[in-house]
Formats: sequence, C-alpha cells, structure tokens
Amino acid sequence: MIPPDASAAFVANMEDVLEVYQRPHDPQRPVVCLDETSKQLIVETRTPIPAKPGRKARHDYEYQRNGVANLFMVFAPLEGWRHVTVTDHHTAIDYAHTLRDLSDVHCPAAVKIVLVQDNLNTHKPASLYAAFPAPEARRLVERFEWHYTPKHGSWLDMAESELGVLASQCLDRRIADKQILAHEVTHGTTTASTRTKPTGNSELPTPASS
Repeated sequence: MIPPDASAAFVANMEDVLEVYQRPHDPQRPVVCLDETSKQLIVETRTPIPAKPGRKARHDYEYQRNGVANLFMVFAPLEGWRHVTVTDHHTAIDYAHTLRDLSDVHCPAAVKIVLVQDNLNTHKPASLYAAFPAPEARRLVERFEWHYTPKHGSWLDMAESELGVLASQCLDRRIADKQILAHEVTHGTTTASTRTKPTGNSELPTPASS
C-alpha cells in the first residue's frame, strides 16, 4: 500500500533505488552514485588571525566574492571509492563529460555502470547528445543502467551523503579560487580512499524491513 503522504511515483523510484542497493557486489557492474553541489569562492580582504591554544582562528567579516565553482561527486559505495571533479559551471555539457570520464577513465573494464542520481534536469541521457556526436552519445548511454531517486528524495543518493562528508573535511571554510578548491578536494578524496569501509550506508532500510 502506498503511504498517504507519498505519491506512487515516489514509492516506485524509492523501491527501484533500494533494489539496486541490495544487489551483491559485482565488479563488472559497479553501483556508482552521482551528485553535484556548488561552492562560493571567497577571497579574504584582510589577513586572518591564526588560531592559538584555546582560541580559534579569526576571520574579518569583510570578504570579496570570487565566483562560484561546481563539484561533481561520483561515489562507488561497494568499492569504497569516490572522485570529485571541479568545474566552472554545472551545465549539461559538464555533466556529460563527467559521465564520459566515469565510463572511460574510472570504470573502463565495467560491462555496465549502474548509475544512481537525482532528478536534476541535466542528469538525463539527452545531455550526452548535447555534448557529443550522436554515435558517441549512444555509446555512452549504453554504458549506463539509469536509476533515479524520487523527487524530494535525493537523500537516497549516497553521493549526497559523501558531499556532506567532503564539506566537513575541506569545504567548511573560505576558499579563494578554483585551483585551491581542486587541491582541497583532491586531498579529501585521497584521504577517503584510505578508509577501509565507505561512509555510504549500503544497508538502507527496505520496505520489507521497515
């Protein structure tokens, strides 16, 4: 029975994603979650006062905005692996190039990549056709098995949780430019790759167990 406060579409997408998360580990068909977020770049207008014993670092309330960068997170929960790409924009073209890198650079040996993502309007196969010639776009579309979290249910995307972890590791402070941001997320991703167990909870409750 569909809960009274949830639509049929919500339940259908939720159960689809939960079924994916229950699948046994298959290196030939890795489950990869994707999400993205933005980061406001901030330039300090005055030199911060360094932290001292018993006192946190102090930053002046004045600052200069220096644009916005976008971060694409791809996270393979059963592999204990994540990768972050920093881009200038979050267009369909940026998304398409992120998927091509995922397919051809990070998972070239996979028979099929099981992709879990939210319903952002650029997170569609059409974005591949906007970025690449039709034969290449079709090749990439066939590389993926497409799954979507419900509308208003993006918390089912484990990559969203990983972005929260990354934010606490290196994004919770002022960062001046894209180059520094890329360095910070590379360090955070390298740190994450040394974990023996991924942060993402691959034992989410299912309808049968809840």
